[in-house]
Amino acid sequence: MNLPIILQEFLKAQELFDSVSFVNCFSENASVFDEGKIYTGKEEIRQWNEKSNNEYKTLFEVKDFSMKDNMTVLKINISGSFDGSPVMLSFHFRIENGLITALAITE
Repeated sequence: MNLPIILQEFLKAQELFDSVSFVNCFSENASVFDEGKIYTGKEEIRQWNEKSNNEYKTLFEVKDFSMKDNMTVLKINISGSFDGSPVMLSFHFRIENGLITALAITE
């Protein structure tokens, strides 16, 4: 899979549970939509990622990569210490100037 560099960095940061490197993949005013909530800006995104890492130790396994409507879509098998693990989710990324400006996580 030939993923954009920023998504390679995003996945590596998650693999290492490194919330600082994770959030550095996002633009200053980026937003993340996950489980019905929106997290806006680097600080909220960092806190969301850190909480998820601490509570669930989520591991990502990319299963598919596609482009759709100017979005990069990754199908990711997510496992961790949460009910229903593992689960397959779609990560819809908007990337501008080499950074993630929006991420929506859906079933």
